[in-house]
Amino acid sequence: MTGSLDSPQSAGSAGTLVLAGTPIGAISDAPPRLAQELAVADVVAAEDTRRMKRLTQALGVQVSGRVVSYFEGNEAARTPELVEALLAGSRVLLVTDAGMPSVSDPGYRLVAAAVERDIKVTAVPGPSAVLTALALSGLPVDRFCFEGFLPRKAGERLSRLKDVADERRTLVYFEAPHRLDDTLAAMVEAFGETRRAAVCRELTKTYEEVRRGPLKELAEWAAEGVRGEITVVVEGAPEKSGDDLTPDELVRRVRVREEAGERRKEAIAAVAQEAGLPKREVFDAVVAAKNADRATP
Repeated sequence: MTGSLDSPQSAGSAGTLVLAGTPIGAISDAPPRLAQELAVADVVAAEDTRRMKRLTQALGVQVSGRVVSYFEGNEAARTPELVEALLAGSRVLLVTDAGMPSVSDPGYRLVAAAVERDIKVTAVPGPSAVLTALALSGLPVDRFCFEGFLPRKAGERLSRLKDVADERRTLVYFEAPHRLDDTLAAMVEAFGETRRAAVCRELTKTYEEVRRGPLKELAEWAAEGVRGEITVVVEGAPEKSGDDLTPDELVRRVRVREEAGERRKEAIAAVAQEAGLPKREVFDAVVAAKNADRATP
């Protein structure tokens, strides 16, 4: 089934890039159109060709087009080949191991390249770990943001979390099971022990589990070891009035902005505006903290 990307179905008109959502667990969740697209595609670009073959066998589909691998290691090199096939008229189907291509999976480069060349891009919607976990979490779903995978290094991970410590929207993360305990411990440090969260494990699979509770309790549970594919949903930061913000919290917010590249004057002004406080009050807190640091031996 594998091969090169030559001889498209019809030269002279650009083809279509189809992003196909695949089941995140139960094969029976696959949309009927997925089987149709697998059967008619000129080229199937798969994150893992072996897993794709098992999927087609489970769906009872015979793939007539060429099958090529398209994963993190060869994404940059293979994208131009796929674009050429599209420009020559091929219908290219992109599938990843689970969920929607380009969402923390290969695909973004190809979509961007296709859009740049005015190639039609469409999608076969399918199951989403992000939305499934969000819906099951019991946390607010009206406003949320997807943060993907956190950095593997502890310092970078904690810094990333502190950057969104004041985010009011519900946060959704993907995480590897062997890093879950460290991630939840970092969330306790960045967000506080009582922030509510949900750890969603093996969604739609036989051993599906959703653990809900304060971050501290979830971190203690995860320390014993967890298996499976993980999605973490975290409650957004509570609204704070200016009266609720301590000088230390004002200084922390200023420092977060400075670390992100803002000048101190701009950071102080922004923090004062979002807290509804005079700039002088925030400035005084920053100066007091600076003097305290100098006095510390």
